[in-house]
Amino acid sequence: MKHSEQDLSQLSMLDLFGMEVETQSALLNENLLSLENHSQSGQELEALMRAAHSIKGAARIVQIEEAVQIAHRMEDYFVAAKEGRIMVSENHIDVLLSAVDLLLSMSKVREPELKGWMQDHQPEIDLIASQIQEIASPAPPKSGTHEPEPPSPREPQDHPVGPPPSRLLVPFPDPAPPPTVRAQSPSAPSSSGDRVVRLSADNLNRLMGLAGESLIEANWLQPFADSLLKLKKHQTELSKILEKLESSLSDPQTSQLAKTHIEIAQIHQKECLQILTNRINELELFSRRFANLSDRLYREVIDSHMRPFAEGIAGFPRMMRDLAKQLGKSVNFEIMGKSTKVDRDILEKLEAPLTQILRNAIAHGIESPRERIEKGKPPEGTVRLEAIHRGGMLLITISDDGRGINLAEVRQQVIANQLVNPEFAHQLTDTELMEFLFLPSFSTVTEVTEISGRGVGLDIAKGMMQEVGGLLRAQSELGKGTRFHLQLPLTLSVIRTLLVEISAEPYGVPLARIDRIVQIKRGELFVVENRQYFSLNGQNVSLVSAHQVLELEKSELNEELLSVIVMSDRSNYYGLVVDRFLGERDLVVRPLDSRLGKVRDISAAALMEDGSPVLIIDVEDLVRSLDLLLSSGRLSQITQDTQVKESKHHKKILVVDDSITVREMERKLLQNKGYKVEVAVNGIDAWNAVRTGEYDLIITDVDMPRMNGIELVNHLKSHAKLKSTPVIIVSYKDREEDRLLGLEAGANYYLTKSSFHDDTFLNAVMDMIGMADES
Repeated sequence: MKHSEQDLSQLSMLDLFGMEVETQSALLNENLLSLENHSQSGQELEALMRAAHSIKGAARIVQIEEAVQIAHRMEDYFVAAKEGRIMVSENHIDVLLSAVDLLLSMSKVREPELKGWMQDHQPEIDLIASQIQEIASPAPPKSGTHEPEPPSPREPQDHPVGPPPSRLLVPFPDPAPPPTVRAQSPSAPSSSGDRVVRLSADNLNRLMGLAGESLIEANWLQPFADSLLKLKKHQTELSKILEKLESSLSDPQTSQLAKTHIEIAQIHQKECLQILTNRINELELFSRRFANLSDRLYREVIDSHMRPFAEGIAGFPRMMRDLAKQLGKSVNFEIMGKSTKVDRDILEKLEAPLTQILRNAIAHGIESPRERIEKGKPPEGTVRLEAIHRGGMLLITISDDGRGINLAEVRQQVIANQLVNPEFAHQLTDTELMEFLFLPSFSTVTEVTEISGRGVGLDIAKGMMQEVGGLLRAQSELGKGTRFHLQLPLTLSVIRTLLVEISAEPYGVPLARIDRIVQIKRGELFVVENRQYFSLNGQNVSLVSAHQVLELEKSELNEELLSVIVMSDRSNYYGLVVDRFLGERDLVVRPLDSRLGKVRDISAAALMEDGSPVLIIDVEDLVRSLDLLLSSGRLSQITQDTQVKESKHHKKILVVDDSITVREMERKLLQNKGYKVEVAVNGIDAWNAVRTGEYDLIITDVDMPRMNGIELVNHLKSHAKLKSTPVIIVSYKDREEDRLLGLEAGANYYLTKSSFHDDTFLNAVMDMIGMADES
């Protein structure tokens, strides 16, 4: 919590005043908005009176008379409203919220600058004070006239509602979102009646560390009890041996002294067995109690690190109200799941992405009241923010019932920004198109305003989600609204990991960042351009050894099966080869010593059940290292096994076209890039060639005698051995129906012959089979 890291005894009275104003301003904002959205409520007014009175008292202590004046007049207003002498209106709320902003700005001024600040802002202070006094003591209506009723807070309007021109409000810059409020709001007392104390973040982190160690120490008791059980078993076996020895000495000839010794040994053995049995029972009982106690302690400490969702979003209702008024929109902002517990660190990181998405929802999602009525919608739009726990994860949903996202515009913007080829862009699904919204600076909004276009800033939200091991996805239906889903871990203090062994050492990999774990046979590897790959769901995945990325000693991978973790960034998949999988574990995260700085590819540490340390891999960092290693060409082979399939020395292409000019142009373009090229003059000639030869790629025209290109593609795709051979159609026909006909037949690309004039043709070839191998 804010200020919790400071010792209160070291703060000045002005610092304490600032903290008091921050806390009470949050309560004032909350209850003023509640008062505006509902009928005049005695409960809210009571809370507002107390908050204003608290600020007034604190201001008197530090002798800031301007704050005393503002708070006193606010208190007078709330008293008058509670006694029914005035009726609260939206205009009144505007004035009072401006007063809250003024008090908050005043509380942030440092002591040496306070006098000068007050002199500079005296006109604004006097104006706000007079405005509050005016609305608290309204002049009686003139004879024969009726005072107009205040507008309904939910009445749709095309323009922001403001005070009459004769008393314009003083504009203040948007204050920082109110800090999280630790004390329970008087208007919403805790159902459990818990008291709240301030605890520094360092103290809390140390408690968590001790609780984790306590849990580990409790786990040590069980193996100790097991060893005692083993000792008891040996004791029992010794007893049986003594009995057999006694039987063997039952001969009358055996000396009486030997018998006496055996009897004494048996007595002691029975006493030892009884003591051992009693102590084992006591130890087992203690072990269960201690494990239970440590588990409860650990859960309590983890729970102390969790805060209600409401604390992190205290400033959002005010922000949404002000933005809606600024844009002349009528918006109902709903928050569900305020009491949902969220990790303190996650709650702090959520402010920026949630602010961005919510501002976009009003600025570009919700239509104006007039536009909504024309579309048959209610004039008031709805934006909903919801937080729940589900499946061991924190799920946050932000939805609006606005205009939605026009995916056709997104597709056009993708093409305009040259993010993908136009042919590919038209094949993208709605889900794939939505992913482009999270790219940096991607937006379909052309008008430049203070409020960013939908998509601008969403890359930051995506990055934050990846940082904490979460997921972010969006759904939209044109004309009906947009929905953002954020899935996050419940806490950053405990992380679910896959334990793996790399160079004889254990490492933890966060499960949330793993796409797949697979075991592949060495014979399934193939090499292209000195890189090793394996195929997963039809996609080639680059393979890298974990020991090379982490710069550890080389592992001896003699097993036929390789253990591979598949991970990805936004566009590429990577396979990380580890020695073996050790299973899943919940690990208590322990930060690395700050003196180490940022350790490459490592995010934190943890302790195993036996107390041994384990490093937790930073997947984001590791993926960057993988990409750098692959692009640098310094990659070592996973294995030199003879079963690994080497790529062909020359990549062979068959060019099919009845025009000698086109055939020769294609042949020269491809041969200049190092490909081996053969030609066919028509479809029948090509069909005979592919059944007797082997080709990496077939490039064909459409209009040819004896067998056209579409028929050739149909023959290829219906042949068991040839159907996997990629095909590119190059034709003069550029109509959409011709393109679709070629793609439906099974061609991988459909290009026009104008593609020879730029890199489109060669890029398509390299996309299909890669670059030509060097001689």
